[in-house]
Amino acid sequence: MIAVMGATGATGNAVLHSLLALGAPVRALTRTPHNPIPGITAHGPRPEVRYADAADAGSLRTAFEGASRLFLAMANGPAQVELESRAIDIAARSGIEHIVKISAPAAEPDSPVAVSRGHHAVEQHLRTLGVSHTVLRPYAFMQNLLRSAPGIARGVILGAMGDAPCNYVDCRDIGDVAAAALTRPDITTGPYVLTGPEAVSYPELAQRLSVVTWHRVSYVRLTPEEFREHLVHRAHMPAWLAEHVTEIQQLAVARPESPTDTVARILGRPPRTLDAFLHETRHRFRPQAADPGSRPGGGAA
Repeated sequence: MIAVMGATGATGNAVLHSLLALGAPVRALTRTPHNPIPGITAHGPRPEVRYADAADAGSLRTAFEGASRLFLAMANGPAQVELESRAIDIAARSGIEHIVKISAPAAEPDSPVAVSRGHHAVEQHLRTLGVSHTVLRPYAFMQNLLRSAPGIARGVILGAMGDAPCNYVDCRDIGDVAAAALTRPDITTGPYVLTGPEAVSYPELAQRLSVVTWHRVSYVRLTPEEFREHLVHRAHMPAWLAEHVTEIQQLAVARPESPTDTVARILGRPPRTLDAFLHETRHRFRPQAADPGSRPGGGAA
């Protein structure tokens, strides 16, 4: 039995579906077990579902009972190190034999990104505990671009990265790699750095969005301070999260990003491309008045 924490989140849900596609026995762990799990239908394979809350040690002990492997992903936050470390400790005591953890790029003790320093601490806890594990370090999720869809539909994408390239990776590829690490004995320890096939700058991203949506999208360059202020006061992000997003963008400036071949090596196929993702989700980025099914003047999309 493979337990999947965060089964309703972007990566956890992708892992869940990848494991179901492999026919593996899966237990979806969620704080809302009575709510539908995205993508699960009455006519397809269904996982076992159990309640689990990282802040509730008792719920974790129950959720891990009888499972031998665990996928661990939690939303970034100020309490992440404490919560993930507790989950790891309880998993080890509950008989979990292997843990696949989602970490972050630049997970180093002196990383300029606070969240990455936290992931490093959790990685170190895994190593110290001695439990068999695999660490995955994915870069920016393509799916996170959907959070900027309202602004993009108005023709604007904001950032503080200048012309620095950014690695993007499709969450479904992360899910497939994690499923492989949960079901194959040869993918252990790591860290495995996951990216798509190319690194793309914000000016180039704006150009590609313009092509796929048939309306002009412009990249508005902000200073880190302006970007942080926008995230807090216009996007209504918590201050810690605005700081994190700004730090991530500045990391890309300080350390220009380039793709890895990890996804292809593990899965035996190339990773999904950013262009394919933008084409698949193009209706989400278009102005509301635009017809998502056809080009202006006729012609199928």
